[in-house]
Amino acid sequence: MNWLIPSLCLFVFASFSCTGPSAKPTETTPEQEEIAEDIIEIDTTFTLDYLRGYFQPSKHHAFVKVDPAYTDGARVYYLHRETWEAFKNMADSAATDGIKLVIRSAARNFEHQKSIWEGKWTGSRLIEEGANAAEKYPDPKTRALRILLYSSMPGTSRHHWGTDLDLNNFTNEFFKQGKGAEIYQWLVTNGPSFGFCQPYTAKGPDRPHGYEEERWHWSYIPLARQLTELARRNLTDEAINGFQGAETAPQIGVVEKYVLGINKECLK
Repeated sequence: MNWLIPSLCLFVFASFSCTGPSAKPTETTPEQEEIAEDIIEIDTTFTLDYLRGYFQPSKHHAFVKVDPAYTDGARVYYLHRETWEAFKNMADSAATDGIKLVIRSAARNFEHQKSIWEGKWTGSRLIEEGANAAEKYPDPKTRALRILLYSSMPGTSRHHWGTDLDLNNFTNEFFKQGKGAEIYQWLVTNGPSFGFCQPYTAKGPDRPHGYEEERWHWSYIPLARQLTELARRNLTDEAINGFQGAETAPQIGVVEKYVLGINKECLK
């Protein structure tokens, strides 16, 4: 279905505010051809700097503070205002069915993502397998790939966009039994009617690349689809820079395999 907002203006490439290397279009892969089937209009406020999280959500005009009653209370969360309104409607509807949706993570800008990535890169923060990645994986590309199982390189995270949020729990196991399974099934059944989709489903023939499955991660497609298309058109591996380990981005093909390596249902 087409989630485009009629009032949006067609994106003008010359309007990009872009730091670093000049952007050039990435090649269209078979897995991503569905994105190009429609002419996708992109809000002119969505630049490459926005895409890569080069801003402060608390000071950005399009972002709003999330009502703490809908969060875990761990910190102040921000989302794009359209994402927040859609999520609030979804959460309120879920509550009438006895399902409580709790935001555990929302917008993260480049600097926030950099602190997560570099913590894992240097070993000051353990990766999901409980290992010090710097010690266990001295080869830079191998280390980056291990971190990329669940964490994005700064400048490539969907959390930069204000469209994506993590809900209730950070383990797939939680969502496979008991109340967690009820929450997940409700989201799968009802999320699309509010504009939400799970971008990181189990990998297989339809999604051979990208992050591992994340049943907690949901994306607001009316906006995220535009930003995915912007990334496909203009984001390059060479533009992913400014953090330790960035030299591995072109070796891995991080834009094609990770930024664009999402559930095809989130492209519709």
